[in-house]
Amino acid sequence: MNIHPTAVVDARAEVDETVTIGPYAVIDGPVTIGPETVIDAHTVVSGNTTIGARNRIGSFGSIGAPPQDIHYRGEPTELIIGNDNLVREYVSIHRGTVAGNGRTVIGDSNMIMAYSHIAHDCIISNHVVMANVATLAGHVRIDDHVSLGGLVAVHQFCRIGAYTYVGGMSGISLDVPPYVILTGTRNRMRIAGINKIGLRRSGMPRETISKLEHAFRIIFRSPDLLLKDALAKTLEEIPDCPEVREMVEFFQASKRGVVKRTDD
Repeated sequence: MNIHPTAVVDARAEVDETVTIGPYAVIDGPVTIGPETVIDAHTVVSGNTTIGARNRIGSFGSIGAPPQDIHYRGEPTELIIGNDNLVREYVSIHRGTVAGNGRTVIGDSNMIMAYSHIAHDCIISNHVVMANVATLAGHVRIDDHVSLGGLVAVHQFCRIGAYTYVGGMSGISLDVPPYVILTGTRNRMRIAGINKIGLRRSGMPRETISKLEHAFRIIFRSPDLLLKDALAKTLEEIPDCPEVREMVEFFQASKRGVVKRTDD
């Protein structure tokens, strides 16, 4: 175990012998830190926080602090971070609330860039990129392979679907469907189309991308169809594509409402 002499580690913490903890870092409370994780200088990890293997937590971070919720009264909620995540300097990630999930969850292989914030009860899946100063309010869900540009702000209880790219400085107040590109703020949010470049880079077959483009045209470019009819038509015309079915089910499951406005 490589713990700098100036670091402070709580006696209740469970720290793997391969962990590195930098100068003036503070491990405060019943924290668990898995193999080969690095906690850089001046970072504070606190509360009921579990960090998996091979993570890198940058300097001056606040990981596992109490939620910024006026109803929180010190209940023993959690933060759970998976494996192979890169969390850069000055990032803040808060524990959950009793009224929410009771936990904030970060999956595997995510990149959280400098000054980003993840609020209480958020669920971040895998291979997510949050660029600098991206901010998630409470109860936000981010699915796999999402990319958020710099200064993106996401409203409470929103969900962003898999493989979606959100352009920098966007303000998200509705759910964002999977596989698309979106930019804009609140009532000016626009979906530009299917995230073809991102999907190709991920190795998705061209045939699947073509089917998603077909689905996009039916759902987003059929002004004479009600949404429920457009979704039904999509499944009727493209019955054999799991990704298309995922997009349809995303609309059906949304409680907040889904962005549907597109570029003209």
